[in-house]
Amino acid sequence: MAEPIVKFQDVHKSFGDVKVLKGIDLDIMPAEKVAVIGPSGSGKTTIIRMLMTLEEPTSGNIIVDGTNLWKMEKNGKLVEANEKHLREVRGDIGMVFQHFNLFPHMTILENCMTAPIHVKKEDKKSARENSIEMLEKVGLGDKLDNYPSQLSGGQKQRVAMARALVMRPKIMLFDEVTSALDPELVGEVLEVIRDIAKDGEMAMVLVTHEMDFALDVADKVLFLDEGVIAEQGSASEVIEHSANERLKSFLHRFRS
Repeated sequence: MAEPIVKFQDVHKSFGDVKVLKGIDLDIMPAEKVAVIGPSGSGKTTIIRMLMTLEEPTSGNIIVDGTNLWKMEKNGKLVEANEKHLREVRGDIGMVFQHFNLFPHMTILENCMTAPIHVKKEDKKSARENSIEMLEKVGLGDKLDNYPSQLSGGQKQRVAMARALVMRPKIMLFDEVTSALDPELVGEVLEVIRDIAKDGEMAMVLVTHEMDFALDVADKVLFLDEGVIAEQGSASEVIEHSANERLKSFLHRFRS
């Protein structure tokens, strides 16, 4: 039986007096596709920001591929992880944000090449070949020399995906990647994510409000409500057959 690639153990997160996560226990298996749904403020984005080491848990453990993310062993004791440890464990994780975060002064190809060269110490020829491959994969092989300002929102989001994919992560995180897009561009981005989901052995965590997309892509769906996992199961169980009244009320807003 395979071990989880990601494990949350009684994870809590507070911002000041506000408790955002209240004891999250979660296993994500290698190659599993997990959709996270729930109302605004329920803690969805906080979960993936902690995996990306952008937010630190208040308490609890997050294990990534057998290694404690936020803690490390020193002289036989678990202590707070240093930046080197965080960087090494985070090396297997890629993330696509809502707002692209592309470098405006770099071409699309340069945007994708930067991290492999500077983080993974790849040589330029290899980084270029891999970046072109990933840009072709997301349908932008003809835009290599364009700058972000010359692209639509949907194209920018696809560049952001290629940039994350070129690092060959074991886990890919998507944070409501269609929420900043015009409605007519949403479909093209979701189609690329579908292709990535079918194609790869990566685990994927998708914070989304696109319920039909979650039904189509996810192996498992989590419904977060007020900082706890209020419901989890297969996409069909959670989205189409749940008896949870809070969940049904939430889904009604998106599927009525």
